[in-house]
Amino acid sequence: MAPVAARDVPLIPASWRWWQRFPAPVDEALWRSVCAQCPWLQPLAPERDRRLRELVALFLQRKTIVPVAGLELDASQRLLLAALCCLPLIEFGAEGLHGWSELVVYPDAFRVRRSHLDAAGILHEWDDELIGEAWDSGPLILSWADVQADLADPQAGFCVAVHEMAHKIDVLDGAMDGTPPLPRTWQKQWARDFQQCYDRFCEQVDACADTALDPYAAEAPEEFFAVISEYHFSAPQLLQQEMPVVAAHLHRFYGPSPFAT
Repeated sequence: MAPVAARDVPLIPASWRWWQRFPAPVDEALWRSVCAQCPWLQPLAPERDRRLRELVALFLQRKTIVPVAGLELDASQRLLLAALCCLPLIEFGAEGLHGWSELVVYPDAFRVRRSHLDAAGILHEWDDELIGEAWDSGPLILSWADVQADLADPQAGFCVAVHEMAHKIDVLDGAMDGTPPLPRTWQKQWARDFQQCYDRFCEQVDACADTALDPYAAEAPEEFFAVISEYHFSAPQLLQQEMPVVAAHLHRFYGPSPFAT
């Protein structure tokens, strides 16, 4: 508004392993209660469930969850947010948590002030209303109302937490450009295939054609990656139908979608 990969070859230097003590394990009863609330967690195979719980424990140890604008979050809700943020990291691994320290949660969509200096030297300012945002080296920001809306309709193609985490993973190699850190050979294949699919999709959007996927994906390569990451988790059959090559890359990168058939 981001492992199978890590198990192929190491993606991140060992010096990035910045935690030095094991976090407290997630309470079993609380975890099962959260899984019952989250359709993306219920179908996970036991080994993937175990890996996710370990990632969530690290998340809760290393990240500060900051509710703002009067929002209050209990332990179960904080655990749910951590689980959603860690869902895209089951295969990639804990290195995906590097580079930021805060999850800021608004009650609803929030406004941010934008500015742009054009080529003529004129400063343009405007307000954007957002449901999520990921700063390059700053916090990840979510709307709690939109997180809940995603949970209420989990196969609609949307998951704001996955979208913003995709941005966080994307920028780990120093550039938010739609290509996350990957082994060199795979990175070349990924960049080629994603660029081709992105260009075709942009042509459809520019022609005002109806698209099966959210046209926001045509905004920029990094938004394309983040949006189709949402589809991987929430509408994998549609993504497979529309962009099978990209869907194959995401299956390898994220592992199987919870709703894959």
